[in-house]
Amino acid sequence: MSHRPWLRRPSVLARQALVLYAALIVYGSWYPFSGWRSLGLAPFAYLFDPMPQYLTAFDVVTNVLGYMPFGALVVLAVYPRWRGPLAVALAFVLGGLLSGAMEAVQTYLPTRVASNLDLAANALGALLGAAMMSPATGALLDRGLLRRVRLLWFERDRAALACLVAAWPFATMYPAPRLFGLGNWPRALWLRFDSTTQDALLAWTPPGWHVGAWPALAAAWLPDDVWEAAITTLNLFAALALASLPVRRHAPRVRLLLLFIVMTLCVKAGATFLQSQSGLAFDWATPGALAGLVFGTAAALLALRLRRRSRAAMAGVALAIALVFVNLLPVNPYFDVVLADWRQGRYLHFNGLAHWLAWIWPYAALVWLAFAVEQVWLKRRTTRA
Repeated sequence: MSHRPWLRRPSVLARQALVLYAALIVYGSWYPFSGWRSLGLAPFAYLFDPMPQYLTAFDVVTNVLGYMPFGALVVLAVYPRWRGPLAVALAFVLGGLLSGAMEAVQTYLPTRVASNLDLAANALGALLGAAMMSPATGALLDRGLLRRVRLLWFERDRAALACLVAAWPFATMYPAPRLFGLGNWPRALWLRFDSTTQDALLAWTPPGWHVGAWPALAAAWLPDDVWEAAITTLNLFAALALASLPVRRHAPRVRLLLLFIVMTLCVKAGATFLQSQSGLAFDWATPGALAGLVFGTAAALLALRLRRRSRAAMAGVALAIALVFVNLLPVNPYFDVVLADWRQGRYLHFNGLAHWLAWIWPYAALVWLAFAVEQVWLKRRTTRA
């Protein structure tokens, strides 16, 4: 084995993904983190409650599916120290403990109900996910086609970037004024201020910097469809450029990027269909959005000819420009109709998580790019020294 030291090595990416997914479970279980109160009940009293009289198959299936990735990631994260039935049993126990803790804390949340049925469904989901992943763990991490493909097609030590890129399709789920128009939390924060606060803040800036007239001026420059095409193009190009960074040159990069686009659109359409009251799945597919999909895809494929550093720099510039447009352009009047059709009350934690992900993803990408630039600079400085 000494000539193949990569055999039976733990997966850093699997452990990072497990921590991230566990954090998402905590967020989804306790959202919106407000209104804490005590009803005089013990936190684990729900364990001995009778089965709920009203339940739906949708709720049970959702709870099972929600913990299946957790169980699968536990099996991958503990490999090779724990394998086979031991890893599956550990995933089942950890899934039950995590779910039990989440349900216990929900006793003190007014918008949530602690349920022993949810605990059973979550533990079952962790068990199923672990049992399905266990036979494929060795092929995925040590040997087999998946391992060889991962080593041949993708660069190592890119776990953070891989997680960031994998989160982008899910960041696009929540309705936005324009397709892929992520990162508009500064605009939302500004609109929360009253006029007095806004005037006080503007008083500290030069008159030419005041943003009050910019949306109207920008809207007069170009039609709304053109602005949507531009925003879609910039954001899609940035996401695809980042997705291409860990892919080796001899890998089928074009097919991988096209698959990434298809997966993103499927996630977007599926989320829209499930959360839309009218059952629409493609109400976001406006002429401007479709044009942006074509232009963004073409620009990203052409950029594959460039070096990684050039693609990373162009992705950063595209994200920065898109953030300016997203936060300064006036909201499309049809967006209010789309947002009203979105079921805000259905799975409140899901909506909150999707909204926050849409807000922070571009800024997280810019932070990663800044960190990458710093690492390159430090490496050059060390080499010169």
